[in-house]
Amino acid sequence: MSRVPARLVLIGALALAGCAVGPRYVAPEPAPGAAQPFVSASPDVADARPLPPDWWRLYDDPVLDRLVPEALAENADLKTAAANLAYAQGLLDEARAGLFPTTDVSAGATYGPSSAAQLLSAVTGAPVKPQWVYSTGFSAAYQVDLFGRIRRGIEAARANAAAAADAENVVRVTVAAETAGAYANVCAYAEETAVANRSLSVTQQTYDILVNERGVGAVSDLDVARQATLLDQARGAVPTLEGQRRAALFELAALLGRTPAALPADAAACATPPKIAQALPVGDGAALLRRRPDVREAERDVAAATARIGVATADLYPTITLSGAINSAAGSIGGLGSANAISYALGPLLTWSFPNILVARAHIRETTAQTSAAIASFDSTVLTALRDTETALTTYGGELSRHAALASARDHANQAFSLSQTEYRVGAISFLDLLTAETTLVSADQQLAASDQALAADQVAVFQALGGGWEQAPSVTPPPVPGGQAVR
Repeated sequence: MSRVPARLVLIGALALAGCAVGPRYVAPEPAPGAAQPFVSASPDVADARPLPPDWWRLYDDPVLDRLVPEALAENADLKTAAANLAYAQGLLDEARAGLFPTTDVSAGATYGPSSAAQLLSAVTGAPVKPQWVYSTGFSAAYQVDLFGRIRRGIEAARANAAAAADAENVVRVTVAAETAGAYANVCAYAEETAVANRSLSVTQQTYDILVNERGVGAVSDLDVARQATLLDQARGAVPTLEGQRRAALFELAALLGRTPAALPADAAACATPPKIAQALPVGDGAALLRRRPDVREAERDVAAATARIGVATADLYPTITLSGAINSAAGSIGGLGSANAISYALGPLLTWSFPNILVARAHIRETTAQTSAAIASFDSTVLTALRDTETALTTYGGELSRHAALASARDHANQAFSLSQTEYRVGAISFLDLLTAETTLVSADQQLAASDQALAADQVAVFQALGGGWEQAPSVTPPPVPGGQAVR
């Protein structure tokens, strides 16, 4: 630490005011071709219309229209993210405080012998008498931000707060998608349960026919046993599906911030998964990268890391603080205002870790490496966003084609089974032929119902990959701490 004359400090302050060391931030550019239309957006799957912020309304399902906004307002994970954002904003306020002087006010009283009296007693031998001493003081200090240490710190804190806001939006995207997905699962499992019950009914009817025909010797015990096996299998599928439906309801309740005892009754009554019978509006790569909050968060992380290089670089240079203090001490409260009791001090203070700047150099290398890592993370996030979207579109397109084929197969299987029943009654085919037709129909019904569920899940996956659902979401208030203190 060293001291310099005030005149030199003021001259240096005027010469260097406004200087901020460290690199100037330049936003990273996405990979070439990232802004192009999606290669997997075939006309029957998606088109270039922009994704609406409330994409769940495309399903035209009043229950879903109510559930997603409720989840976006009451979800517990969102409240955690909102508290994290409030913390980041508090850090920004703390960084901004560096632009203003720090001030301290003090006042006190002590009782005992003064140092002067003790010195006099040592010389003269006179007894020391304790007394009350009253004191007040005021001090102020202002750090001259010559090299931008404070401004770069504010820049980093501001970028961190923006990143925290985008992290909250990432949670919003997830909550909206998971809520729609859980609701779709509730509906899909209800549909699959209904299919399983229909399969059970068909299997039961065939079993009853065989039992009657065995009574007249038309079929063997082996034929009845085969059908009994299918009947037991069909009966066993129902409780499993019902349990999965209940589990999806519990998941939905948790997403809504509810307990399992408060399951949404309208969602529990759903029997068919919601569908969008048109090409999905997905926009293009440029809109995706502007919208995806994780990409926005990664870009803000780069900005914060870049600003921290400036903070570290400023440590290479002196820190200049302008300070002043005024104090008063007297044996009585009334004497605090007397001229003899008052003292003051004014002046600049220069501190500089020189010539040993090895630590500062190390910090620059550290923050530079962190910035490089943040840039690489941004590139990875962009590629992940593109990959997620293309994968979701490809999977959805494949399931659309599969669903159409399964629907046609189910219709043909239903027609074949009806013909088989008629032909079996007149003796034109064997029981084995009838059994084969029945098994084919049951399998076709189950596969189509499962495809309905997969189709709904794939649609939601597309919307989640596109990163929508946060733009018009309501603000979430973190829960207050014990004692009623609100988080601001």
